[in-house]
Amino acid sequence: MTDFSQALANLRRPGLLIRAARHGQHGYDRKRDLKRITRGDDIPAPERAVKRLMDLEAELEYSRRSHDAAYSPARHVETLIALMAEARALFTRGPVAV
Repeated sequence: MTDFSQALANLRRPGLLIRAARHGQHGYDRKRDLKRITRGDDIPAPERAVKRLMDLEAELEYSRRSHDAAYSPARHVETLIALMAEARALFTRGPVAV
């Protein structure tokens, strides 16, 4: 779990993205949003969700930095919202069997 916490602590993103994601936390619904955001068939455990969301967010960050025309700020924000919420769930619950 220290790998996740270290990676999250090292994330550096524009303040506007982070503020938007923090603001969107109240509307996050794991059952409704996680499958759509991760584009998966099931709702993964928080540890798997954080790993998948970190990978997705890294791809979005690469697109943002490379000025890719397909970059979606809205998708980036919703991914950060889910990442923040899932990380909170992971770190408050402790280790989760995967």
